[in-house]
Amino acid sequence: MAFYYEHPTVEVPPGFSQRQKLYIFHYVLNFGFGLAKVLEKIRITSEVHFLRTAMDNIPPLKDKHLLIKDLRFEKVKVRIYQPKISTTGQRRGILYFHGGVGRFGSIRAYERTCRCFARKSNSVVVSVGYRLAPEHPYPAQFEDCLTATIHFLRNAQDYGVDPSRIIICGDSSGGTLTAAVAQALVNRRDLPKLRAQILIYPYLQCVDFDLPSYQQNEKVPILIKERTLVLGLKYLNIDPRLKEALFQGYHVPEDLRLKYQKWVSVDNIPHEFKARGYKPSTKHPPSEEIYTQVKPLFDTVFSPLLAEDSVIARLPEAFILTCEFDVLRDDGLLYKKRLEDHGIKVTWCHLQEGFHGTVFLAPFGRLLAFRSGTKGLEKIINFLRLM
Repeated sequence: MAFYYEHPTVEVPPGFSQRQKLYIFHYVLNFGFGLAKVLEKIRITSEVHFLRTAMDNIPPLKDKHLLIKDLRFEKVKVRIYQPKISTTGQRRGILYFHGGVGRFGSIRAYERTCRCFARKSNSVVVSVGYRLAPEHPYPAQFEDCLTATIHFLRNAQDYGVDPSRIIICGDSSGGTLTAAVAQALVNRRDLPKLRAQILIYPYLQCVDFDLPSYQQNEKVPILIKERTLVLGLKYLNIDPRLKEALFQGYHVPEDLRLKYQKWVSVDNIPHEFKARGYKPSTKHPPSEEIYTQVKPLFDTVFSPLLAEDSVIARLPEAFILTCEFDVLRDDGLLYKKRLEDHGIKVTWCHLQEGFHGTVFLAPFGRLLAFRSGTKGLEKIINFLRLM
């Protein structure tokens, strides 16, 4: 049986020093997505199962420096990485929430990332294997991350961890989960306070999919604009054909537009990020029908940037990493401003040549790693060492 898959047009940033590697990676990834769709159509395997299998077969390296255990925090699967080197006091603890838009990604896929954090920052790392959609519909993913975090905060000393030095961290949709968990814990007086939150190119808002970063990086690998919306809608079990209505802004009622405009506004994005081909978007009249169908998008678990000021003002210190060539860049910039406006300390790392996924690739060596990802990983490690 022959099949044809048309690759989306790809734009590689001008001056991108490792553009050939990025081209290859982009086309391999797109071939994988295309093959997954074909296999689902001919009923060999589902698209999501194919993607999970591909990620789970990334081989980890042997590591003689860490003690690694698979456990459960309540009913949540976790893998704990503990440095074997002796220490005179308690270590910091890191909970890691992997990316994958709530549908793929796993402890195994992020094995190298978590081992790197544990070794290089001399920390105890807990990788959270939260349940995945569609078998476990949203918000099961958030609930598992919250459960694991609460358990670790209560039992940190059992793992040689100082309860006052626990950091939560995640990339992409894992960054979304990190922000949502941090917000959920601000009013918990029965638990130690989180020391910090680390958001690595996070998705944070559903109000405006035409921000400068969405326009400028619409076709830049690996997270092209269309894929962002399709994966997000599938995660929430919403018809992905509604993506065009979301691109045009038909999903935002006027009262919500007025409420959120002080938080989600191009005016809050520094001028230098609008210089590269940005055009102000045309506002379209809202559709109550569209809003009703996509209402879960506005849940602050899915869009943490939309949380109330009273929550934002009580959040822990943050590290936010953004990439210039990433549709989600401006989500991070907007959240940075909101936190700083409320007096929350923010350490910001912007990768000028970075793209979505670059930090994930950093621990895989020269074949897959990019200089931007290596730099980002080093910045995160340096931040952790100060906690």
